[in-house]
Amino acid sequence: MCPKETAAAITALAALITEELTPEQSALLAAAFVQLGDTIATIIAAENLCGK
Repeated sequence: MCPKETAAAITALAALITEELTPEQSALLAAAFVQLGDTIATIIAAENLCGK
């Protein structure tokens, strides 16, 4: 999938998710995905630093 297709797919998914959830549920899910992304970035950075 090219970058533009990826962005479009994520946008469509976000629209679908927010149609089914309350604003509070959507906010919690968004925060969880941010935390997931940050944690993955931390793990990768630590592995690169340690030479793994």
